[in-house]
Amino acid sequence: MTDNLHTFSPIGHLRTPFADKFGIPRQPSLAPHAIATLQLLPPYDRPEAVRGLEDFSHVWLTFVFHQTAGQWSPTVRPPRLGGNQRVGVFATRSPFRPNPLGLSLVELVGVDTTDKVTLTFRGVDLVDGTPILDIKPYIPYAESRPDARSGFVGGAPERLEVIFSPAAQTQCAKCQTSHPHLAELITEVLAQDPRPAYADDPQRVYGIRLYEFDVKWRCDGRSAFVESLDTP
Repeated sequence: MTDNLHTFSPIGHLRTPFADKFGIPRQPSLAPHAIATLQLLPPYDRPEAVRGLEDFSHVWLTFVFHQTAGQWSPTVRPPRLGGNQRVGVFATRSPFRPNPLGLSLVELVGVDTTDKVTLTFRGVDLVDGTPILDIKPYIPYAESRPDARSGFVGGAPERLEVIFSPAAQTQCAKCQTSHPHLAELITEVLAQDPRPAYADDPQRVYGIRLYEFDVKWRCDGRSAFVESLDTP
């Protein structure tokens, strides 16, 4: 990413379960079974660069919204406002920003320096292949503000009940070896109702790509029904 003043090089590209943007949790930590790995690129792949990082439970990831770069808008329609009301882009976490930078707080669950440097995170909300620019430890005493105001966001969104069809249950069971927590991940993602705000057809079938699976599901506004898991 280059402008008149600065050039940034990714330290690595995040590998996540989310093959495309649709269905990604709208905030980090909402899907604890969304596990991601980051292998640092040269010249950053040195064990001494992450020395002491394992002592922290959570880290900030500075990343690039690479799929929306150059598409900024001064106002956006946040899903939490029903997709109908516009607010300023700087009052949101929209990816359509003047500089496509994001910040995500994730749990650090592994630091492996046996072969280069690979970090493992839990609760990610980023698409597969996201460029990571920096990692910083989360400091609770300085960065946790329980009394902070959160504007139009309010509390956590209501969660849908997620129901698997017998066929989907069988398909998840067959994936226990390669993806032991696939059913939990699907449940966490769909419970947040990733449909567009205007969607209200209970018979419409949606598709969300997780890992190599195309998860087919529908929603009646109260429950999400997982129909099947298709593979290429």
